[in-house]
Amino acid sequence: MRKKIVAANWKMNLTKKEALYIYDKLEEIQLEENQEVIVFSPYVFLDALKQRQHHIKVGAQNFHPAAQGAYTGKVSINHLLDLEIECVLVGHSERRILFNESDEVIKLKIDVAVNNKLETIFCCGEPLEIREQGKHSSYVLQQMESNLFHLTPEQMKSIIIAYEPVWAIGTGKTATAQQAEEMHRFIRMSIEHRYGKATAENISILYGGSCNPGNAAELFACENIDGGLIGGASLNAEDFTKIIQAQ
Repeated sequence: MRKKIVAANWKMNLTKKEALYIYDKLEEIQLEENQEVIVFSPYVFLDALKQRQHHIKVGAQNFHPAAQGAYTGKVSINHLLDLEIECVLVGHSERRILFNESDEVIKLKIDVAVNNKLETIFCCGEPLEIREQGKHSSYVLQQMESNLFHLTPEQMKSIIIAYEPVWAIGTGKTATAQQAEEMHRFIRMSIEHRYGKATAENISILYGGSCNPGNAAELFACENIDGGLIGGASLNAEDFTKIIQAQ
């Protein structure tokens, strides 16, 4: 049975007090056996969250693939392992667009995370011009082939995929549940073509396109949508709780 996962990406937001408040409120939620909640916190709060020893997983939004070295301002995979961080985000659209992370860098990060036994959310998705050209399926397939499909079937077990329709984030346009399901189904079929049905059926695919309390239930009811990667709505404990409970 695929895990039902709701992950919070707090990005560069919150104070320590606010982060701990939300995290403590999430601990009150009773999760089913196949449910999982992950909080991707700014680096500066990771240790404080881990000190709480809650059942809600703590993840890092980014990391430098080198184990150590002269990389001023960077945080290494070894730093995360030392804090007992359980999950990482790789390939998020903001890392690709704002920080020019290439396919080569994302592939390297995938390898480092997988080799260090970290649960890895791999993000993929198309921008507006690609969607308007009707090339969204081939674009996302290229991302998976370049960044992900070199992994073995065994390594793929530590991968979660988050589909981000970049064109529907901050543009005034909205992805319908049908559009989201179509892309999730395509992603699952692409995995099945590469790795077989068993692998495809066991990988959780999350929706990362402005999911909120108002649309979460409709999205999560779709056959191939196994949860969400939540941005703005995860900064409010009440809203994020409603999204989790919509599964």
